[in-house]
Amino acid sequence: MHSSTSWLARPFRERATQLFLSILLAALATVTLLNLALPEGHPLHVSTYTVTLLGKYLSYALLAVAVDLVWGYLGILSLGHGAFFALGGYAMGMYLMRQIGDRGTYGDPVLPDFMVFLDWDSLPWYWLGFDMAGFAFLMVLLAPGLLALVFGFLAFRSRVTGVYLSIITQALTFALMLAFFRNEMGFGGNNGLTDFKELLGFDLRSDATRLGLFLATGIALALGYVLCRAIVTSKLGRVSVATRDAEARTRFLGYRVERFQLFIFVVSAMLAGVAGALYVPQVGIINPSEFSPIFSIEIVLWVALGGRATLYGAVIGAILVNYAKTVFTGVMPDAWLFALGGLFVLVTVLLPKGIAGLLAYRLKPRRLQREPTDPSSPPREASA
Repeated sequence: MHSSTSWLARPFRERATQLFLSILLAALATVTLLNLALPEGHPLHVSTYTVTLLGKYLSYALLAVAVDLVWGYLGILSLGHGAFFALGGYAMGMYLMRQIGDRGTYGDPVLPDFMVFLDWDSLPWYWLGFDMAGFAFLMVLLAPGLLALVFGFLAFRSRVTGVYLSIITQALTFALMLAFFRNEMGFGGNNGLTDFKELLGFDLRSDATRLGLFLATGIALALGYVLCRAIVTSKLGRVSVATRDAEARTRFLGYRVERFQLFIFVVSAMLAGVAGALYVPQVGIINPSEFSPIFSIEIVLWVALGGRATLYGAVIGAILVNYAKTVFTGVMPDAWLFALGGLFVLVTVLLPKGIAGLLAYRLKPRRLQREPTDPSSPPREASA
């Protein structure tokens, strides 16, 4: 029993994981306290709008962790994780739409408003079951997981790697975007799914529900981070890193590389789906723009800025970039993409290992200064 669960407990013994979880939980507690305990006129009060905005950032952070798992530790540059994020979001959106009932504009107790507007007379078969929370939450995991399983099985078995795999993942999310834009698909077309009322019986417009979603997203981020750390510090993670650095040698040693790739790719897709499901009730809408290849590329920029193959760096990058996006889109909305491109160029040139790499570099000289320098001692081995 101990051996079967030790891999899950291993991250909690890491100082970096302990520090990350402590900072995250402290941030959640601080925001909650400042939102509930201080009146609205107080300068330190955190408004419900800010709580919702922070919750959106945390859902993006979980998405970035999912991308870092496959890119940083497996070497697969996925430009299609926005598709998994959107599928999880649509699964949640379909459940929320079914909860509206006869409170919609047209008052139909079964059909969502957009279906009534399009003169549909019954629910499509793939909408059945989404009136039950358990089924909907299961589909949040299964929809992106099954897509990743089928896609990954075909791609990895054919040994498609490198830039070719990245292009195929981008083509996948672009194809899904075009499909979901069509009204006959039954997902709201260009407008998507919106006008949600409640989640598990809780009013989505209430301050308490908004705060609860923020806390739930923070907890999901903590659990997702611990799961990813458990994977990358296990034998599975070590083989994945070996595959990233020398796939041919790893195959020569007898490992079925495609199985490791497929497992981690599916886990990453499921995490992205959870992030999408937590994003939708806080933002209040899900539409085909989430499938946009631009969005998937932006996710990669978050990870690159924060620091690839660190996990916590992905969280830092996602929060910083999206905070900057919130600020700059209000100041210069037409120039935000140019600012984002310039940021990526600066990171590539000045911070090739991201913010996490910069922090590690600044801490390293302090340790070296405390070590004795004896000319007669043998040279230190270079660490990978």
